[in-house]
Amino acid sequence: MFLRIYKALLKHRGHQGWWPGETDFEICVGAILTQNTAWSNVEKAISNLKKTGLLTHKKMKMCSKSNLSSLIKPSGYFNQKAEYLHEFCKFLDSNTITSLKKRKLHKVRELLLNVKGIGEETADSMMLYALEHPVFVIDAYTKRIYSRLGLVDSNIKYGELQTLFHKNIKKDVELYKDYHAQLVILGKDHCKKRPDCTKCPLKIEKLCRYVQL
Repeated sequence: MFLRIYKALLKHRGHQGWWPGETDFEICVGAILTQNTAWSNVEKAISNLKKTGLLTHKKMKMCSKSNLSSLIKPSGYFNQKAEYLHEFCKFLDSNTITSLKKRKLHKVRELLLNVKGIGEETADSMMLYALEHPVFVIDAYTKRIYSRLGLVDSNIKYGELQTLFHKNIKKDVELYKDYHAQLVILGKDHCKKRPDCTKCPLKIEKLCRYVQL
């Protein structure tokens, strides 16, 4: 069923080519900035950082917290996120992105989760999209979609749902990237808090029987 859902989404949407970012570091920064905000707001913050030449970890680390906060203000929670970005930059001083790509998945995840401001979803986004580790990213869209499909309980824990993906879908970085992106698009366009089932790919393919109230 997990693979059938992906194939249905792919059929209707095509490959998404996600996550947006010119460098691995930019992708990691985006993963932190997108916490509790829409991607459109992150794009504005990223644009500010690019204009000032701060999208390298050494330059960002040297930037004052007040200046960094003002540049990422569009992303919300800017003081908090500025602190998180500084902590991540310090982390990269002794753990380069190149070295993180070469280390074992479980060790990299453990290291990232010990950085202030990086939780499971943020760590896994970095690992999949920037570090090329085969780990499936679970977000609110994924939980909502799969609970409405009747495949999981709406209160399922992050790790439990992630394990289901890992068991049912072969571990492949590019597949995981596109599958996660497909679910994000579906969540934004159709499977919202108040669902719009019109033209939903999963409805069209008769994979979803969720009834709108």
